[in-house]
Amino acid sequence: MLENVFQTLKEDIGIIYKKDPAATNIIEICLCYPGFHAILLHRIAHKLWLIKLPVIPRLISAFSRFLTGIDIHPGATIGRRFFIDHGMGVVIGETAEIGDDVLLYQGVTLGGTTSNHGKRHPTLKRGVVVGAGAKILGNITIGNYSKIGAGSVVIDNVPDHATVVGIPGKIVVQKIFDEEAGCLLHNRIPDPVSCELNRLKYEIQDLKEKISE
Repeated sequence: MLENVFQTLKEDIGIIYKKDPAATNIIEICLCYPGFHAILLHRIAHKLWLIKLPVIPRLISAFSRFLTGIDIHPGATIGRRFFIDHGMGVVIGETAEIGDDVLLYQGVTLGGTTSNHGKRHPTLKRGVVVGAGAKILGNITIGNYSKIGAGSVVIDNVPDHATVVGIPGKIVVQKIFDEEAGCLLHNRIPDPVSCELNRLKYEIQDLKEKISE
């Protein structure tokens, strides 16, 4: 069991090296990365939560939030090689489920839309990337390797390998993810509303020309 703990810790550090070009050495990651601190403390709190130890898991979670600015409920299930880049303002609810190799940027919320007990937070499958400030709300599923653009609000299920942007989130086909670098291209996120307005403008122009003829 101790070997598994060290293996998970090694993977959590390794994924930071892989996805953050600013990471230069292990000491820097261990001392200066709030996302690493948050996931390390969460893994401890989650183990205690699973054995139904009262109060202590929530205290660890509260200390982690004070230390890092990242609020992860100890009940949340988080997979391997999870990376929160910068991390300030990230909120992950109690029944959230996060698969392996998921990347969250700062300000992301995995929130609930009901006060009922039971599953009320999102499920993020393997390889999901969520851009800065995005909100994913309710008991919905974000499919494998899907990408959520910065500032989007997602309230419906997302299929595998989809790219979602906007409020509410819409699936788009534009490339906003650099597969080689492993990061969202925030400067290439399209505006679905603007695209639809442009489409309507050209359609109206075409109709005017037909009427004139």
